[in-house]
Amino acid sequence: MAEQDFSKKEKNYHADIPQKSEAFYLKGSNGYDWGMRNRLARIFNPKSGKTVMLAFDHGYFQGPTTGLERVDVTIRPLIPYADALMLTRGVLRSMIEPSVTNSVVMRASGGPSILKELSNEQIAVDMEDALRMNVSAVAVQVFIGGEYETQSVHNMTRLVDRGMRYGIPVLGVTAVGKDLVRDVRYISLATRILAELGAAIVKTYHVPGFEQVAAACPVPIVIAGGKKLPEREALQMARDAINQGASGVDMGRNIFQSDSPVAMIGAVRKVVHDSSSVKEAYQYYEEMKNRK
Repeated sequence: MAEQDFSKKEKNYHADIPQKSEAFYLKGSNGYDWGMRNRLARIFNPKSGKTVMLAFDHGYFQGPTTGLERVDVTIRPLIPYADALMLTRGVLRSMIEPSVTNSVVMRASGGPSILKELSNEQIAVDMEDALRMNVSAVAVQVFIGGEYETQSVHNMTRLVDRGMRYGIPVLGVTAVGKDLVRDVRYISLATRILAELGAAIVKTYHVPGFEQVAAACPVPIVIAGGKKLPEREALQMARDAINQGASGVDMGRNIFQSDSPVAMIGAVRKVVHDSSSVKEAYQYYEEMKNRK
């Protein structure tokens, strides 16, 4: 039983200081429960409001991707530089040390391989298993305009419902099929649909006119790195996206396939969190790359 308070010191209720009730710093996120906002705060740096996510979930549909043949060898050195890790539950359990403090965004949809119709995905992770792994968010691919568009949308909305129950945000990923044009009209359509149907974060591609995409999406957008680019071009893409309203990047191949992955993720952080110019970030990359 707790002891009584016998202190003779006069109580001070600070009645002259109003209790603060500050708005949450992330776009469109102020109405969530505490647990949901806490998980979002693990993903997005509270000081910059941005995130550098490291994506290495590619194997869930294309097997041992170049640079990911041995995740334990190639990805582990990058982990200290990432705000969030985007990966599958298999890799999380088998190759990521439980002592890491990064937030985890876990791939929760899957099914077809690159040999089949990719839009035919299903929910691939139970939300309770996501809770057991202490994830900060789950990610689902949504194929707007794809053959299985409605099915993929329903995958997301079911995860949103379950996520709301447990306080886990859903990252909706806009998937661009081979027959779809990756332009501002399509990206604006896809991102808005995902946000309207409950995604707390949207991942999409950077396209000309991206400021229109960001303005029309009521939740934070992170950009996908996409195919491997020369390092300076990848940094320029990140700089343009942040300038035009993105809340971060979710890069994979442009980091782990770089000539110097550790230098590259450090340069990306300079752009995203430190507002560095492309020139400054690329200079940092070159210096770190050449450091013995």
